[in-house]
Amino acid sequence: MKAKLGGETVGVIFPILSRNRFAICLRGIAKGCKKIVLMLSYPSDEVGNCLVSLDKIDEAGINPYSDVLSLEKYRELFGENKHEFTGVDYVAYYGDLIKETGCEVEIIFANQPKAILDYTKNVINCDIHTRARTKRILLSGGAEKVLGLDEIMNAPVNGSGYNEKYGLLGSNKATEEQVKLFPRDCKDLVLKVQKNILDKTGKHVEVMVYGDGAFKDPQGKIWELADPVVSPAFTDGLIGTPNELKLKYLADNDFAGLSGEELKKAISDSIKAKDANLVGKMASEGTTPRQLTDLIGSLCDLTSGSGDKGTPVVLVQGYFDNYTN
Repeated sequence: MKAKLGGETVGVIFPILSRNRFAICLRGIAKGCKKIVLMLSYPSDEVGNCLVSLDKIDEAGINPYSDVLSLEKYRELFGENKHEFTGVDYVAYYGDLIKETGCEVEIIFANQPKAILDYTKNVINCDIHTRARTKRILLSGGAEKVLGLDEIMNAPVNGSGYNEKYGLLGSNKATEEQVKLFPRDCKDLVLKVQKNILDKTGKHVEVMVYGDGAFKDPQGKIWELADPVVSPAFTDGLIGTPNELKLKYLADNDFAGLSGEELKKAISDSIKAKDANLVGKMASEGTTPRQLTDLIGSLCDLTSGSGDKGTPVVLVQGYFDNYTN
C-alpha cells in the first residue's frame, strides 16, 4: 500500500459493508496509511446494505446524488443505524477498525466519486461492478493515483497468493489476518472434471466454478453479488443465454382456440421449430434472457449456501430440457 499510494492520506471510497468481505481488507489498507478518508455511499452500499432508509433521506430533505455529509451531520440527521440482519453499525465499526491500527480516520458520505478529491488526490475505489466508471471519473477529475481493489494483490507479495485479474475483489475473510482470494486458474479444473466424468461414465456434463449468485433479497433489498462475476470458469456448453419460448404466450395468443392434446401438440411443434435466436420476438417475452452461468450459478448458490450445509458439489439435471423432452 505504501509503495503504491505513498502511505500518507488515502481516500477509500464505496466499500461494501461486510465483516467477511471487506473489513479485513480495510484493516490492511489502514496499516499502510497515516490517514484514511472513508467515503461511504448512501443510503446503501453497492450491493444494497442499508446505512439509512430512503424515507429518512426524504424527511431530512437530503439529495443523495449531490449532498456530501460529514460523520457529524450523518449522526445529527440519522443517528445510529444498525444493519437489519447483522445488527452492526458499520459506520462505527469501520471507523473503530481503522483507528485500532493507529491510522487517523475521517468519514464522509457521498455518491459522486469526485467528492473525495476535496480531501485527497490518492484514492482506492472499492466498488465492484462500477469500478471502471469510478476510476475514469476520478482520473478525469484530477486524481493523482487511483487503485481499484482489483489492482491490490494482483501479483504475489513475498510468495503470497494473488489473483492477476481481480486482486482483492471477491476475497473472503479466512482468519483475522488472512483473506482467501477469488479463484484463479480454474479453467483447467472444469475441463479436467468434465473429461474425468466422461471417461468414467460416458456422460458429457457441463462444469462451472461458482461463488455468489446474482439475485436480490426482497426483504433486505440486498443484491447478493459481492464477487466480480458469478463464475470465474466454466465449460463451453455454458456460454450464452437461454433461447426459450414463453409457453403462456403461445397458449394465450397463438393457440388460444386450442385445448387438450391439440394445444399440447401445437406448443410442442412450435418449440421444435423455434428460431435459433429469439431475441426481440414476442413469443420469448418474459423468459429472462440472462447469462446461463449467472442463472445456474444463482441456482447452485441458493442450493449449497455458505453456512453449515457442507455442500461441495451441486448436480443440476434437466436444466436444458424443454416441454418436448
